[in-house]
Amino acid sequence: MNPTLTAYGALAAAIVLEVIGTTLLQKSAQFTKLLPTAGMVMFYVASFYLLAQALKGMPLGVAYAMWGGLGIVLTALISVFYLKQSLDLAALAGIALIVAGVVVINTLSGTVSH
Repeated sequence: MNPTLTAYGALAAAIVLEVIGTTLLQKSAQFTKLLPTAGMVMFYVASFYLLAQALKGMPLGVAYAMWGGLGIVLTALISVFYLKQSLDLAALAGIALIVAGVVVINTLSGTVSH
């Protein structure tokens, strides 16, 4: 299998697991609820494992920027649609800049394998 495709697949899965873990962090009520807390730990550990696997095929800076940036965007979407929290215009602008940064890294950076 293509190592770049494998790295991106592992990174995508790591992002999804991190977002689930972060959602459970909110649901853990500051670690007072056992099941959400335990789930959060399991999802974070799995996310970091997959992030480490992604590093076999891409540079740390690129992988971490994508993991963090896309995780922020997805977490913000979950906070709005699932947790019923709101974002103001400044938050939306910041999220748009994060998306733009990830696009720039993936389309223009010479450090990313395509």
